Amino acid sequence: MDIRTAIAAQSYATAKPATAPAAPEGSARNPAAQAAGSFAETLSRGEETAQAALAGKADAHALVQALAETELAVETAVTLRDKVVEAYQEILRMPV
Repeated sequence: MDIRTAIAAQSYATAKPATAPAAPEGSARNPAAQAAGSFAETLSRGEETAQAALAGKADAHALVQALAETELAVETAVTLRDKVVEAYQEILRMPV
């Protein structure tokens, strides 16, 4: 066996584990699921605050803050959706 081939085989054997995908760990494994959970939690908090304000158990400042957070979350979700649709349409326009 040629020395160059042995060195190449050895280098490949040591580099192979570095190219293997890392196993997902804990909460960092799916950022989309985290974002969806955070979005749902924000909407839920806003709804709870609105109901509490209607019942007289929350002040107007808390209601306005919850509504602003909810509005920001919805605007972010809509912007993200628009970007995904735009990317999909761009892919469809690519020549095959």
